Amino acid sequence: MFDGLYFEFPYFGLILILFIVCSLVCKMRLPSIYFPHTGSFIQNTVSASKFLFLLKWIGIVMLIVALMSPVKDETYELEPKDGYEIALILDTSESMKAQGFDANNPSLNRFDVVKRIVGDFIQQRKNDNIGLVVFGQYSFIASPLTYDENILKKIVSQFYIGMAGKYTALNTSLAQGVNLLKMSQSGSKVAILLTDGYSTPAIDKIPLDIAIEMAKKEGIKVYPIGIGSANEYNKNTLLKIADGTGGMAFGASSSAELKEVYKKIDELEKSEIKTESFTNINYYFSFPLFISFLSLMLYVYFRNKRGGA
Repeated sequence: MFDGLYFEFPYFGLILILFIVCSLVCKMRLPSIYFPHTGSFIQNTVSASKFLFLLKWIGIVMLIVALMSPVKDETYELEPKDGYEIALILDTSESMKAQGFDANNPSLNRFDVVKRIVGDFIQQRKNDNIGLVVFGQYSFIASPLTYDENILKKIVSQFYIGMAGKYTALNTSLAQGVNLLKMSQSGSKVAILLTDGYSTPAIDKIPLDIAIEMAKKEGIKVYPIGIGSANEYNKNTLLKIADGTGGMAFGASSSAELKEVYKKIDELEKSEIKTESFTNINYYFSFPLFISFLSLMLYVYFRNKRGGA
């Protein structure tokens, strides 16, 4: 408990010297009264005086120790993360209802398979700061950047088809992923955009070139993934996004292929995210102050009971 304990105001300890000097020089002289045959009385008086002397000085010393303010620093440091910051952008439009994407379980729709694979990907990325964006007709940030993979997996498990509308605003979703990552200080920012359809022009208010330029300005590599058959998503759009941001475009026609895509993305370069440390100061002056108060109260009580010092 006492390791690392120090006094915040050690110079208050000099007050003790004043008390010691005063006790030697400023003694109070009382007239002496003598009684015959009082040996045992004198012995009891001496014993009581020693007890009062001890109480008085414990009170004084503890009060000075409290004034010196004993403290102890406790440093809390967040573990450095040797990873990078990722925005997972997921398509929740109506087209995700298509089944047969997983050969082992054809009754599952695409989005159920995507949620499972994305959840596994998050679980493996313990050193990365990950945020979630979902899109359909609209686009919104479902989770800010966090290292807590358990919270992220729980959020992903609660996603459902159509939660952002039934159409596909692909360009807007990319811009929203940029908004998620733009406040990051990391040197390596990545957006993984997953879709199974074409952008709906009447719904997508942001031009593709503008969205790509936003990502380039923030230094974000975008890895677009198209799932389903080759004619179900706009391969050229995904290639343009990847080429414009320094990323790579992927296609996956099955659950097994999608797993392989995430495995390849898992080999991205890494950058160190700065460590943060916090110092908590614990104050312990209340302990000597309590002892001082108790000692002086006992001193006053027993002194008055004796009828004088």
